Amino acid sequence: MVITAPDLELDIGIRTCLDRITAAWDAGDARAYAAQFTPDASYVIYVGDASLGRDAIERAHARLFASWLKGTRMDMRIIQARHIAPGTAVVLTEGGIGKGRTIRRDKLQTFTLVEEEDGAGDPLWRCAAFQNTRRNRLLLRVQRLFDRNRSA
Repeated sequence: MVITAPDLELDIGIRTCLDRITAAWDAGDARAYAAQFTPDASYVIYVGDASLGRDAIERAHARLFASWLKGTRMDMRIIQARHIAPGTAVVLTEGGIGKGRTIRRDKLQTFTLVEEEDGAGDPLWRCAAFQNTRRNRLLLRVQRLFDRNRSA
């Protein structure tokens, strides 16, 4: 099943997972943020660095939330979500972080989410893999011009 936001209703568990990720970021809470990822998650940021595992994600974000990302908020919009197997979904979002009233959505993110059980045996979606890519507006314009010229 492919869900393209905002046209179709997204699985509530998936949406709740993304909401928990955003809320933890907005609170600057590295532990709560990392808890939204599986113990063996991979987390790749747009500069090409990777954190492997929940503990590494927490350590990295504790440093970031205490320094240059302190007080930032996250904003994201779901572009597409699709279940690729029972209990597994891939979600593509556009988003960004910032301190102002308006946050520029200058990155694309891919979340691979898996459904696990929480401590009480209830289903809970967590992120097993995350990839963040910064949009380069200049190169995107050049690519569009190139594509337009090729199709003419």
